[in-house]
Amino acid sequence: MRKLFFDSLFLLGMLTIFLMWYFQFMNFNLGKFVLWILAGLFLVGIYDVLQKKHAILRNFPLVGHFRYILESISPEIQQYFIESNTDGRSFSRNLRSLAYRRAKNVSDTHPFGTQRDLNGVDYMALRHSIYAVSPDKTDARVMIGGHACLHPYDASIFNISAMSFGSLSSNAIRALNLGAKKGSFYHNTGEGGISSYHRQGGDLVWQIGTGYFGCRDEHGDFDPVKFAEKANWPEVKMIEIKLSQGAKPGHGGVLPGVKNTAEIAEIRGVVKGTTILSPPSHSAFKDENGLIEFVGKLRELSGGKPIGFKLCIGRTEEFSAICKAMVSHQIFPDFITIDGAEGGTGAAPLEFSDSVGLPLEPSLIFVRGTLVKFGIRDKIKIIASGKALSAFSILKYIALGADLCNSARGFMFSLGCIQALRCNTNDCPTGVATQRASLAKGLVVTDKSERVYNFHKNTIHAVKELLRASGHCHTSELTIHDLVRGDEMVTLANRYFPDSVNTQV
Repeated sequence: MRKLFFDSLFLLGMLTIFLMWYFQFMNFNLGKFVLWILAGLFLVGIYDVLQKKHAILRNFPLVGHFRYILESISPEIQQYFIESNTDGRSFSRNLRSLAYRRAKNVSDTHPFGTQRDLNGVDYMALRHSIYAVSPDKTDARVMIGGHACLHPYDASIFNISAMSFGSLSSNAIRALNLGAKKGSFYHNTGEGGISSYHRQGGDLVWQIGTGYFGCRDEHGDFDPVKFAEKANWPEVKMIEIKLSQGAKPGHGGVLPGVKNTAEIAEIRGVVKGTTILSPPSHSAFKDENGLIEFVGKLRELSGGKPIGFKLCIGRTEEFSAICKAMVSHQIFPDFITIDGAEGGTGAAPLEFSDSVGLPLEPSLIFVRGTLVKFGIRDKIKIIASGKALSAFSILKYIALGADLCNSARGFMFSLGCIQALRCNTNDCPTGVATQRASLAKGLVVTDKSERVYNFHKNTIHAVKELLRASGHCHTSELTIHDLVRGDEMVTLANRYFPDSVNTQV
């Protein structure tokens, strides 16, 4: 291939020179331009042959570059030319389009019927009622805060999930918070601490991760004084202890060095330009008893604000042990956020994303059942976090055991995210998941904050319409029996639900 490449360049060069001589075009700039191009290609070919890093380029000089070009745009090729409307991952084109339309406040109707396989095992639907009720104009909300909570919080059933400044750009964070302010729903800070961009007037849930960013001492351990100062800020409505997240359970958060700017390093209390790997576990406690005591400590330091924790279910016996410790100490978190293994993140090892943790649906069923078993379900609100984007996904998770839902990627779509799969490279083309000022500048805060608000408003409207179709007036009335799977009329054995449609006929 190398010999063919250089022979081809030589022949093209000779042919160009001959034509220039034959037609007396020695002064013709086109011929000179062609020769310069051939000379440049020749030099590139020489470099490819001599370099020792890429075998493909050594064996296929110049031509091998097309392989790397095609590889770099393979997500776009897959998304725009190969995938159908329903088989895209992590979100299908239909769902992405739904989020875009609702964010733009345009018609979100869909023509010509469903494109899904209704008889497949993956199909799940809401069992509607022939006695549907009229939609309620009031917003669906849930009060979070147990008997020990002095400042309970009235939360929307749909909120912005944890995304740090660092993972997202400053303009993205500002737009999210301004949208949350206008729509009266909360904005989870993520584990990167509270930046000035989070403080645009929207309600905050301050997430405390294993790195204790924003409340850490010089050794990286929890600092109660720094925590108490920020926890008592008026915009901080709740505090969430992050034990693990669905995209990488058992693995600490990852902030690539290219995203760790001087500003972010100052907020987090770390060294600029270094890749930040949060510890896989907390240093403030080592077991379930320590966790529950830490919940009580944060409640006291925050002046009685709602305290909860977030985790992806792995070893179910560990969650049972946590519940046992709650009862033993008589200290109960105000909420528990359950993240499914299908949750997303800007940067995670592939093995953790693909092969660790339980999916959200069985996790919710397990957590709800365990809290009921210990007699403490009424004391704790359950928040579902993992691919909640459509109205049906919200109702589905509530029916499976949650009280309300968080969404990260849904609100990223409302900001303009195109699922380019470049979150971990600092090259996000829409300015959402990048720290490059030239890219972040493309995200106009005033426009995108309005889209965040619209997405939430229109999704909540769809939730209420769907809820009334099921014959219920409030999400708290939903149960697992409101759901049906596509294969239930054929197969009595059911993966999640205790009863099939056939047994109820």
